[in-house]
Amino acid sequence: MSLKNAKSTTQETQSASKKMESRSEDSLKLAKTIAAAADDRKAADIVILGVSEVSYLADYFVIVTGFSKVQVRAIARSIEERVVLTFERYPVRTEGKAEGSWVLQDYGDAIAHIFMPAEREYYNLEAFWGHAKRIEFDSSAN
Repeated sequence: MSLKNAKSTTQETQSASKKMESRSEDSLKLAKTIAAAADDRKAADIVILGVSEVSYLADYFVIVTGFSKVQVRAIARSIEERVVLTFERYPVRTEGKAEGSWVLQDYGDAIAHIFMPAEREYYNLEAFWGHAKRIEFDSSAN
């Protein structure tokens, strides 16, 4: 390999690394935005899990609790509105909004899980993804 080719390969690797870091930062910002929007609607037990190292599904899961079906739907609406305003993105897929006991909003690199207490306890995603990294979310900073 010539010096010129080695330099080009190094630059390409550095460029790819910077793009991955930027994507990761954007994904984390999205997850924190989701958490903040949920917090605005008085969601409880807000947990952000960094799952990129253990799953190909997403980079982050944001798991929250609402105490009524009306509140669960309000949290989902708040998340969608905030993400549209901040990132100009809609969820790729939304499930469970009609039932209102567990709403899932898939944004690709971050997935919001909005549960009623019984469903959250039953599915226990925090335990299932227990090996994922927990990301600090300070609701008072909101």
